[in-house]
Amino acid sequence: MFEAAVAGFFTGLSLILAIGAQNAFVLRQGLRGEHVGAVVAVCALSDAVLIGAGVAGFGAASQALPGLAELARWAGVGFLVVYGALRFLAARKGGEALQPAPDAVVPLRRVLAICLFLTWANPHVYLDTVVLLGSISAQYAPRGLAFGLGAGAASFAFFAALGYGARLLAPVFANPRAWVVLEIGVGLTMWAIAAGLAFS
Repeated sequence: MFEAAVAGFFTGLSLILAIGAQNAFVLRQGLRGEHVGAVVAVCALSDAVLIGAGVAGFGAASQALPGLAELARWAGVGFLVVYGALRFLAARKGGEALQPAPDAVVPLRRVLAICLFLTWANPHVYLDTVVLLGSISAQYAPRGLAFGLGAGAASFAFFAALGYGARLLAPVFANPRAWVVLEIGVGLTMWAIAAGLAFS
């Protein structure tokens, strides 16, 4: 059982380490110090739900709905293109305008809406969690639950480290130009993922 949990942890961790739209958003929120706990919780709990669905055997069911997957893919492309453009516009305003101020905190509702969309409208999330982790967990039967718990624990650990660890970079981002570079990097990441989805 312990072996299955460890395998699930490192398999799950390897799948979410890559820089993606969701990870870039968590990093940005961590640097701004805005609603970090809520963002980490939403990302980790969403992963846990999807991993649970995969382990429970819904990987095959998701493949049976190709029309829904295609709709989600193009919705994700559209959102990523728009969100990336917004990051470029923010960078154009300059670093001073990007640095968080006490009276310029983005409302929690808006932050969570963006976070949920970046999570649930991304087809790669379903491929990694529901399909891939779901199919791998079958190899550990009858210890699939332990594998799933390990993968879920990896998500919680990763997002917490990314969100709260971002504060260690705060001295770097005291320089306004660093914020400009970050926003451009996030924008490019969003557009690269959108291109990958559109042409996959």
